[in-house]
Amino acid sequence: MSRSDMVYNYTERKIKYLESIADTGAGKGIMAELRRGTGKKVGELPELWGIVFDRMPEELLGKNEPSFAEWAVYTALTLYALHCQGSDESMQKKDISFGSAVSQLVENEDDYQRIINRLNIVATSVTQEDISYHLRGIIQLLKNKGIKLDYARLAKELYLFDSDYSFKIKLSWARDFYRCRNNKKDEGEEK
Repeated sequence: MSRSDMVYNYTERKIKYLESIADTGAGKGIMAELRRGTGKKVGELPELWGIVFDRMPEELLGKNEPSFAEWAVYTALTLYALHCQGSDESMQKKDISFGSAVSQLVENEDDYQRIINRLNIVATSVTQEDISYHLRGIIQLLKNKGIKLDYARLAKELYLFDSDYSFKIKLSWARDFYRCRNNKKDEGEEK
């Protein structure tokens, strides 16, 4: 199994666990701690070590600095917690790509330029800090509209974003954005 698939599977298991305890006091506490971790560095908050590192495959662990895999999982889990805040349901939905989810934010032509600018900023981010910061803004918009996202897939894409595959990830986001947007136009939903 590739490391990117390991990132996907590990993140998916963590989200399923979070969903299974969502209605408990412990679950709400973990989600609050994850939200506090949004925008912070991997390992900076000791209260998140267990949720991030417990049972993480050895191949994904970093040596001195956080690995790309640790960063991808951490970023996806903290953004997932942020996205779920104030909702009675999980914001994880399998097979909803980042590009497709962002496309759903466009309700009319006035929204288009504002949303495409945000997507472009994420796609042109170079550092992990920048991409995390700009993703947070888009996740806030998705949260406000109740639009779900596949966070395990996002974690995998973030892992690959720091590799030779970054171009393919950006291209995938663009294709999904316009495919979803064109489908909405064809159905007459977007004015």
